[in-house]
Amino acid sequence: MSNKASSLLWNLKRFSTLIPRSKTLRLHPLGFCRPKIVHLSWNLRNLLLNDFDVGRGPPVRYLFHDAFILKADDGCAQTKGLHSAADFRVDRMLCPRRLSFDSKHSLVSDRTVTSNEGMLSKGIRPTPISRRKVFEQCNSLSDVLDMFSKAPTFPSSNYFSAMWTIAKRMSDDQKRFEKQLMFSHPAFNHLCEQVMREAKIMHYDHLLFSLHAMVKLGVPQNTLVVQTLLRMIQERINECDERSLSILSTLLEAMEPCNNVHVLRAGLRILVDQKIWKIERVFTLQTVMKYIGKDTPVALKKKLEMKALRELDRFSLLNSQRMFEVLAAMDHRSVVLLDECSKMVIDNIHGCPFKILMNILQSCKDLQYRNLDLFKGIADYVTTTFDVWKLKQVIFLLISFENLGFRPVDLMDMLMKKIVEEPKCLNTKNILSIIHVYSSLNHCSGNQNKEFLEVMASGLTGCLHHISSENLLNAVYSFCLMNYFPLAPTNQLLQKGIINELLTSGDREKNAHKLHVLDTCLKLDETAYHKAIDIQLPQPPLPPSYPNTKVSEVLRSLLGGDECFLKNVQLPHNYCIDFEIRMDSNRSQVLSFSDTDVTSATHIQRVAVLCIPRSLYCWNSSHPKGFLAMKMRHLNIMGFHVVLVHNWEIEKLKMEDAVSLLKTKIYSVEALPTSDVNLQ
Repeated sequence: MSNKASSLLWNLKRFSTLIPRSKTLRLHPLGFCRPKIVHLSWNLRNLLLNDFDVGRGPPVRYLFHDAFILKADDGCAQTKGLHSAADFRVDRMLCPRRLSFDSKHSLVSDRTVTSNEGMLSKGIRPTPISRRKVFEQCNSLSDVLDMFSKAPTFPSSNYFSAMWTIAKRMSDDQKRFEKQLMFSHPAFNHLCEQVMREAKIMHYDHLLFSLHAMVKLGVPQNTLVVQTLLRMIQERINECDERSLSILSTLLEAMEPCNNVHVLRAGLRILVDQKIWKIERVFTLQTVMKYIGKDTPVALKKKLEMKALRELDRFSLLNSQRMFEVLAAMDHRSVVLLDECSKMVIDNIHGCPFKILMNILQSCKDLQYRNLDLFKGIADYVTTTFDVWKLKQVIFLLISFENLGFRPVDLMDMLMKKIVEEPKCLNTKNILSIIHVYSSLNHCSGNQNKEFLEVMASGLTGCLHHISSENLLNAVYSFCLMNYFPLAPTNQLLQKGIINELLTSGDREKNAHKLHVLDTCLKLDETAYHKAIDIQLPQPPLPPSYPNTKVSEVLRSLLGGDECFLKNVQLPHNYCIDFEIRMDSNRSQVLSFSDTDVTSATHIQRVAVLCIPRSLYCWNSSHPKGFLAMKMRHLNIMGFHVVLVHNWEIEKLKMEDAVSLLKTKIYSVEALPTSDVNLQ
């Protein structure tokens, strides 16, 4: 019995040298807190109460190759119940078993034990190593691992953070090569084991930093080390302070979906819901909003919006600029918040970087947010500082404006002038992007328009030897919308081989539609071509028809009956008009369709009434976009007088006002009594 007692005491004394300090936490469920480190005295009671729980936990089921990979059936490791203190070193699959301290797979490496024993015997504690020190002394990922293998120090998370800091400054090829060396380095698995051992005692933000660095360095998510840290972060989530909330949000965004990530994201949302009013830093609030997820409950999104509105007085310029991207990432359209941030952006627009301008415009598109003052402010700023910007940057901004349907007239005129003066600055991508934007927004600038189109056509002709068939079709289609037909590009596109390729590969429906437009333009517009496309094109689908009930009632009241107009008239070339009216040549009298003699007469004027949605106009203007402008041009060639009716205006008007409005549009000015209608 005495031998057993002495053996037990000797073992306990031996264990006491393994762990230099323990940790106790003072946690408050609804408040921010940070773990408080307490160095305990080395006695038997503290050892039993604080350190024996390290060895408890269910067994690990499957383990492969150097204790690093955990097999997962659903693409994500199941780590429920795993403890970070589990440490293994194997070269083959192990059978399920419970680990204990007397196992040959010890919890701490022999080198670390020897080093710690020697330091403790002299009364010296190991000095923690900082990430900055590791970063300053190492130039590659392998250098960091070499430093760790020579003298492992606490916390080991700093080694991973240092490796990610180094990797961020590398090129893609160098980063890929360094990662291969990192995974094959003999100390890498030891570092992973060390991190798992320390997961229970390191600061919570260090735990988050280490996992974030692992994910960014490409450590597979279904590995034991990643899933163990994920589980430990779940268990200690109440230790999250304001800084850790920001780190945790960023970490979850970097990880792929899996069970443990879903659970942790749900825990983050609960935590944010509880602590949202205690968040003090605007940057932390915006980080949480950005990465909390689009599928966040609407109630929590509203609460985050309210918190942001309360902090508006403390918003810096950077906070206001960043809020657009934050709301787009959260998929929450807060007009009040966006309006307030827009004012600050406009007031401080000078010096705004290109990347921020692009983020703002892209976020406005994602959120379907339109602010005329904001768009004009950005466009005017780029116009006044035009010489400072690269041509590529101006083109990207114009593409963003085109996606929003906004037409920055002065900026587009400035770019046209630059292209006419310096045609050599163009390449294939620039030509395709510029001609697409200008044709889509139907922008032309008087006498300069012809020179601009000639320069663009000349540049496209010089690229014909290496341009793809789809890009050639897109370019010629854009020229067609602008009623311009460059000879060489159009001749190359009309070759049977290229047309067959377009109809059998890529986006065939889209290509067929554009070829139909080209064929229609060649038949109707005044071009140098006297024949259309030889190949039979597939029949395009009929354009959708809309009831337009309000306009129909107005026409019935204005013209005196249904026999005076036709609905949804299908025309050649796949054109459809909402209403057709037949009048005399002076447009002073409406003719009935029931009168066959009148219908066959040649002196009549056909009137096409088109009910136009707001999307076919440039935003906040009456300027038609490219396809509508082309349709109006072709209807005029086919003998129609085109009348455009704005759906959104008619729906707001009373019947009497709507009748007066259509009367001014349909009848000629000479036929209207000035006392009846306000012609303005």
